Amino acid sequence: MRRQSGRPTLLRISQIKTSCPAGVIFFSLFAGALPQLISNTQAQNRPADQRSSIRVDVNLVSVIASVLDQNNRPAPDLQSDQFEIYEEGKPQKIEDFEPETQQPLDLALMIDSSLSEIKELQFETDAAARFIGQVVRPEDRLGIFQFADTVTQLAGFSGNVPQLQAAVRRITPGDGTALYDAVYLGSDALGKAPTDRRKVLILITDAGETTSRADFETARRAALRAEALLYTIVIRPVKGENGRNTAGEHALETIADSTGGAMYYPDEISQLDGIFERINRELRTQYRLGYYPQPRPPEGVYRSIEVRVKGNYKVRYRRSYYSGGPAN
Repeated sequence: MRRQSGRPTLLRISQIKTSCPAGVIFFSLFAGALPQLISNTQAQNRPADQRSSIRVDVNLVSVIASVLDQNNRPAPDLQSDQFEIYEEGKPQKIEDFEPETQQPLDLALMIDSSLSEIKELQFETDAAARFIGQVVRPEDRLGIFQFADTVTQLAGFSGNVPQLQAAVRRITPGDGTALYDAVYLGSDALGKAPTDRRKVLILITDAGETTSRADFETARRAALRAEALLYTIVIRPVKGENGRNTAGEHALETIADSTGGAMYYPDEISQLDGIFERINRELRTQYRLGYYPQPRPPEGVYRSIEVRVKGNYKVRYRRSYYSGGPAN
């Protein structure tokens, strides 16, 4: 969704309708005053598999892997023979290996501007502006969104750092929190990017959910279809679980795990800069693995994948891919 005439673009899921037993969902997405019908064809008819997916248009399956050491820091300089990859439990031959992948990034930075976040909003936007200056390289693109009772795109995807920093400082408080709508619409925007770019969705939120038209499963499928990594920074008004609704946090944890992203829970708002730096380092030290599945899978199925790394490392990656073609 692009800004028009310098004005923010309002994004809204205006209609959710279940019209068949399989739960095929149709959406009408409004950008400003102009409605755009989102047509979910084969992707909406796929099985309700709880594993994440990577759409594959050719035989090569590519997987982005984030490898962390014992101190939870990115582990660079690993060799291809330290990795093993399995499909449906069967070992696969790694044909393509790229450490510190240079694939350019498309990032959707989405900031919760609901009333529950108003106390920390100024600090969040200042930290986000600094992050933009760190993460955006000439080949990368970033878009700015705010979400409260609705989702608004403040800046289209670009590499213009001053323009993006100015946009993030224009965020204003709203009312409710359309958390699932934010995941859905951010993922939809990322899904329009070329397939040779990494897609990253970054949320800053208290993880409350009050006004979304989309539900958890709709948001989860959108992230999977977009092949986006979800990184969420949860700003908790109440540190302990007593006295706060943690359902939104658990939902985001599930999506982050299935996409290969991560969750962060700063104890103090002052830790936000450090978390942004961790995300930036991880994105610059990811590994890209490619293999040709053996045996070749039939069309229209989800295939589980597992990535192992020799040594005392933790690895995050997508948990499955979709083999393409019509769903079985």
